[in-house]
Amino acid sequence: MKGILANPITCFLTIRAEFPVSRIMLLPVFLMLLVCLPEARAADDTKTKIVLIAGQPSHPSGQHEFNAGCILLARALNEQSSLPVHVTVVHNGWPNDESVFENAKAVVIYSDGNDRHPTNGHEEKVDELAASGVGIMCMHYAVEVPPGDRGNYFKRWIGGHYEGGFSCNPHWTAPLAPNSDHPIANGVPGFPANDEWYYNMRWADPKTATDVLTSTPTREKINRYIHWTPAGEKELGNRQTLMWAVQRKDGGRGVGFTGGHWHRNWAIDDFRRVVLNAMIWTAGMEVPEGGVKSEPITEAQLNENLDEKRKMEHISLPSDADLNQPAAEPVEYRWPGKKP
Repeated sequence: MKGILANPITCFLTIRAEFPVSRIMLLPVFLMLLVCLPEARAADDTKTKIVLIAGQPSHPSGQHEFNAGCILLARALNEQSSLPVHVTVVHNGWPNDESVFENAKAVVIYSDGNDRHPTNGHEEKVDELAASGVGIMCMHYAVEVPPGDRGNYFKRWIGGHYEGGFSCNPHWTAPLAPNSDHPIANGVPGFPANDEWYYNMRWADPKTATDVLTSTPTREKINRYIHWTPAGEKELGNRQTLMWAVQRKDGGRGVGFTGGHWHRNWAIDDFRRVVLNAMIWTAGMEVPEGGVKSEPITEAQLNENLDEKRKMEHISLPSDADLNQPAAEPVEYRWPGKKP
């Protein structure tokens, strides 16, 4: 009934199309819907609101599919979780109308970083939201901003960030170990996933973040090097933080998650579950003991809503082959802005 009452004009036109009766006979129905509309909206207002910002199109097809990925996550929470939550998706970067943030309990960003980060130029607005207790969560490239003022914001909002020339971002198969003491890990056993797992973050000092997912990179696990740094190489063989959470002094919460490069990984149930858990935790909600429920994602659904690219790729479901890729040859240190 809530969905029907959400738009009385649409409902009126639908009833009129299905039942060929006079306008006079349908007038009382239309008036009833108008009267009930505030009640329906009030019921929707009881749901926890999350604003999910999808970044602009980026990378080849099947990679950095921010819009399609956000649609899958929003559908899981809005339609499948049975939780009192509503996710509003903002596509292609920062919203044109900032009123979308009204009454939001969390802002989740899945996008490119640095100059293409949706918060670039809008830091004061995000800081205002955070200061009022709104949770902030950033995923994949969205954890990367330059050091300095923007990096300091991220240390305050989510506890740390990827720093070029210090952090690194190889593609590797990570056997992920969840922190069973944190509610984001509810219902999430250890699981493997191949992704562009960033590691060696630049943390607030002292570190405020709690590890949620960790794994240990080795040369044997890395199948592709992107930006490679001395600090990243030094950390080979040491356990690294791939998802973290912070309870801020302003009452809000922050989360960083470094995975999310490959769109196919949203079809891994535990990969998806830990992110859904993190989203509702960031919004101040209680994570169910068994984790957030969602339906399995099919191959057809993985190929819906993809950004238009010059060369489109069909995305297959994750497979064992993803996890067992041969080790890449080591590379020289390289990152954007590196001096010869």
